[in-house]
Amino acid sequence: MEKEKKYVIGVDYGTDSCRAIIVDTTTGTEQASAVSHYNRWGKGLYCNPVNNQYRQHPADYIESLEDVIKHLFQKCPGEIVPKIIGMGFDTTGSTPVLLDKDGLPLALLPEYADNPNAMFVLWKDHTAINEAAEINELAKKWDIDFTSYSGGVYSSEWAWAKMLHVLRVDTSIRDKAYSWTEHCDWISALLTGNTNPENMLRSRCAAGHKAMWNESWGGLPSSEFLHTLDPLYDLFKGHLFKQTHTSDKVVGTLTDEWAERLGLHTGVVICVGELDCHMGAVGAQISEGAFVRIIGTSTCDIMVSSYDTMKDKLIAGICGQVDGSVIPGMIGLEAGQSAFGDIYAWFRNIIYHPLRDILSNLDIADSEFKQQLQEQIKDRILPYLNEEAQKIPVSESSPIALDWMNGRRTPFANQVVKGCIADLTLGSSAPVIYKALVEATAFGSKAIIDSFLAQGVEIKNVIGIGGIPLKAPFVMQTLADVLGMPIKVSGVEQACALGAAMFAAVAASEYACVEDAQAAMGKGFAYEYYPDAQKNAIYEKLYKKYLKIGGFIESSGN
Repeated sequence: MEKEKKYVIGVDYGTDSCRAIIVDTTTGTEQASAVSHYNRWGKGLYCNPVNNQYRQHPADYIESLEDVIKHLFQKCPGEIVPKIIGMGFDTTGSTPVLLDKDGLPLALLPEYADNPNAMFVLWKDHTAINEAAEINELAKKWDIDFTSYSGGVYSSEWAWAKMLHVLRVDTSIRDKAYSWTEHCDWISALLTGNTNPENMLRSRCAAGHKAMWNESWGGLPSSEFLHTLDPLYDLFKGHLFKQTHTSDKVVGTLTDEWAERLGLHTGVVICVGELDCHMGAVGAQISEGAFVRIIGTSTCDIMVSSYDTMKDKLIAGICGQVDGSVIPGMIGLEAGQSAFGDIYAWFRNIIYHPLRDILSNLDIADSEFKQQLQEQIKDRILPYLNEEAQKIPVSESSPIALDWMNGRRTPFANQVVKGCIADLTLGSSAPVIYKALVEATAFGSKAIIDSFLAQGVEIKNVIGIGGIPLKAPFVMQTLADVLGMPIKVSGVEQACALGAAMFAAVAASEYACVEDAQAAMGKGFAYEYYPDAQKNAIYEKLYKKYLKIGGFIESSGN
């Protein structure tokens, strides 16, 4: 007799939107997918790019979840919905928020509804550079180096620096600030009614990689360490957590309210949340030796290692090594670039900006036609640049760019450094400059891989997931040529959401472990990029120039 089909939902909260899929727990076959963009974020509210301030309102997360689930159910047969048994969530990170004593993000309180400091501080917010520097300075003097499992460097992209920054710059939020949490923990807590800060289940992944949590020193950094950094941290004393949980664990089931709001039943199991790149690696069927690149606006690079392989090794310059952060029972390693696709979008906008303004002021057509023309031009700039850049031969005399437009995540986090384009001439056209930017993102990728290899971490194969691997062949071929390594592209468009769905299936007792869920629900690879040996030889020389320019920029105190 055929086993009754059951289904799970994977929800992926990205930088711009919330994406969700329904999959069959037996085969991983996607039944439906949907996307909902954040309303306030799309309008540019609460952000100041000039000051590297990027904030997101919790209401955007709530509204987009309800919207995406509604559209998801509109796309799938009605008989599937009652058979949904679990939900898993992944989010960007570190994206923390201040909570009141009831576990409510401060921005959901009327008095803070439009206060950016009361909102989620998005992963790419770099307003806390000074606070991160203070954490690093004190950690090197303390009897325990709390950054030792975070690559030896604490980043301004991470929770402790961000929470201290908003408390310092805004005295108005201190009265209600009681605790803080990551987005991936809050959304699971919200749906299960377990938002009490002291009892909320916290993700091993987020806490270990972004908050210096480690079992060897009893959890989070000591209250003495935090107080020495700034007495403002005392606001959180006794209101945080000591224990963390891997994503195969159950947070709870849907509350009556949320079951009704989402159109589901209260028996739906919610698993512990995780950061998007880690879930994406699981969805791409990561295993030991695989270097999984989640490539989008930025990149996250994920690996897993067995206890026997890792032993007592500490990998310097990365974004953490955490027991159970990717796959329970293994050590998860994270690295990445602070900007990747964002760099291409930046250059597109540089070109588009004067065109948009000029077109809007021309008298040759009505406003509706001009608006359509502007949109079409903007949409076609990057495809045009990719097509033209692909025609340009690889040359040792090409311009060299640094991929540090949003600081450097790894190797060795430094959010003070900035981007650079060198060796320009009067013959450097827009496609030539764009090609240099694509090569820069590839050189930044090579720097990460070289750092892993130099520290004895074996990389057997490279896997790419995300929008760029599936849609940008010129970028991916350049990356393969620079690395001198083949790159497999995951056959799953929504790998992060699939990874969340896999963990939901485990939490709902459909599988004993996530490796079993990967084997049954994984979708393999769509295709593979192979390096060109001749181009790789030239890129080796250009890469040395990249390193030299980077060393100069960093040493100059940029």
